[in-house]
Amino acid sequence: MRRGLGRGCPSLGKTLATPRIYLTGSVAIEHGERLVRERDFPGRLGRVAFVYLALHRHRTVHRDEMLTALWPEDQDDGGLDPILSKLRGVLKTAGFTPGDTGIDAGGGTMTLRLPSDAWVDTEAAANALDEAEGALRRNDTAAAWGLANIAVVITRRPLLPTAEAPWIESQRTVLRAMQLRGLQCLVTVRTNNGEPLLAIQHAAEMVELEPFRETAYQLLMRMHAAAGDRAEALRVYARCRELLREELGVSPSPQTEAVYLEILRAE
Repeated sequence: MRRGLGRGCPSLGKTLATPRIYLTGSVAIEHGERLVRERDFPGRLGRVAFVYLALHRHRTVHRDEMLTALWPEDQDDGGLDPILSKLRGVLKTAGFTPGDTGIDAGGGTMTLRLPSDAWVDTEAAANALDEAEGALRRNDTAAAWGLANIAVVITRRPLLPTAEAPWIESQRTVLRAMQLRGLQCLVTVRTNNGEPLLAIQHAAEMVELEPFRETAYQLLMRMHAAAGDRAEALRVYARCRELLREELGVSPSPQTEAVYLEILRAE
């Protein structure tokens, strides 16, 4: 089995025979010794169609829905069947047999059928994140650290960076929210382990990811204060206040103001 695409997620304990589907970063299929790379898919629309079907593999996708996903403004009904046919060829190249894997289409609907043990990166990230948060509730910081890292590594990778559609942007928003939750877990782990400087790195990434999310600024301010750098904590507040004023014409929330005053008054 080729190792490159699976780096960052080794702790999921998958066997060599487990099919691995990558929807983030470079779209790919890894199945035993076979690897179908992004360039092997039938162009941009082929990748988009495969990602859409994989994201919704647990339900039936209607033909009109798929047409809208591929051509948001000008649907091309005649162009869909050739794409699906080529994707079936991709699955065959990946070493799947029609009995356990395929694209079933008929009656105006379609479904991507994968083996029951198939590993899909976006699903793995969501599962790892839920488990990480559960581990934190049990005070199992070691498990939380590993699981949160899996979620963050996967959700950092871009989703279909050369394509644009409302559903793609919506899915990117979902992945970004998952990344924030993963980073929040890592901040908590680092804080519990007495590693404020590492916690600051994760909190700063949260601010960079969502520059208008005040809770990220509040967290970063608290982390700097915990590290003994009250001046930097106050500078973070100043950056937050300036950004909100210049971009949105608003002031920081009472909650952010309260964190600022708490740090300002601390001895």
